[in-house]
Amino acid sequence: MAVTDEAIDKIKEMIVTGQWRPGDRLPKEADLAAQLGLSRNSLREAVRALSQLRILDVRQGDGTYVTSLKPQLLLDAVSFAVEVHRDGSVLEFFEVRRLLEPAAAAMASSRMSDEEVELLRLHLAKVQPDSSVDELVANDLEFHRRIAEASGNSVLCSLINGLASPTLRGRIWRGVNDEGAWLRTQSEHRSILDAIASRQPEVARAWAAVHIAGVEQWLRKVL
Repeated sequence: MAVTDEAIDKIKEMIVTGQWRPGDRLPKEADLAAQLGLSRNSLREAVRALSQLRILDVRQGDGTYVTSLKPQLLLDAVSFAVEVHRDGSVLEFFEVRRLLEPAAAAMASSRMSDEEVELLRLHLAKVQPDSSVDELVANDLEFHRRIAEASGNSVLCSLINGLASPTLRGRIWRGVNDEGAWLRTQSEHRSILDAIASRQPEVARAWAAVHIAGVEQWLRKVL
């Protein structure tokens, strides 16, 4: 394992120092092993590990390439870890949402266009008290996704979107069991959006924190 770690470190160093750039094709396995002073087996294991992290792209019959290294791609590995972590840690995921989403709302207040604000208002209006829980949750997910996107920070957006799936069950459970949850959610969504529309980042941040904390506190009572 130590030899594989060394191989990973050497490959990462080549990328970090700019010797290999996004899209570059790596030398053939035998040549690269000799260049880095590694065995072919340890090099193969390192390439496999880095491909799972979306740093390298192994193309059968073509060779191995450095990926685009875009944040959305690299965070896929984080999203996978989040996806498989589906036990009582749901509250921990909501705690992370409470840290990230207020920041996204504050950033969106200076970056979301007037047209995007109005489109988001129309989106909120799509659900009514007689809408199904699935429709309400889907509307909620899309609302938060658009605000994360409007933050203009691709890393923050990817992290927030990665938290959508593991918190989905909590959202559905609340929708089914918490009478009045829809009215509170819609009211808080409108407050967040009003603050964004009026370009008040700290107000948007505060309302987003209140909104996420409300769901988190309800879940703490029932879990």
